[in-house]
Amino acid sequence: MYAIIEDSGTQIKVSEGDVIDVDLRALGDDQADLTFDRVLVIGGGEGAATLGSPLIEGATVKADILDEGRGPKIEIIKFKRRKGYTRRNGHRQGRLRVRVTAISG
Repeated sequence: MYAIIEDSGTQIKVSEGDVIDVDLRALGDDQADLTFDRVLVIGGGEGAATLGSPLIEGATVKADILDEGRGPKIEIIKFKRRKGYTRRNGHRQGRLRVRVTAISG
């Protein structure tokens, strides 16, 4: 069984047991799991896939939080030739690593 969820403007295809990275969000101190309620498609079970318009009502995907960290560093360089102008900057996006445990809907 698989589902396509929408999280922070991105669509992610997940199955049970998959480990994915999602954008960092504010969590409670004792929160150990996440629930994604923006489910677009559920398929792979008996019968045809269920499509939302745009979302499937009552469908959820549950996931356990494994790790909180930061992604790879992205270098930003501005440069103008022959002018002595150079600017360097970097960015690391915060992320949560989660394991999908259940798909319902």
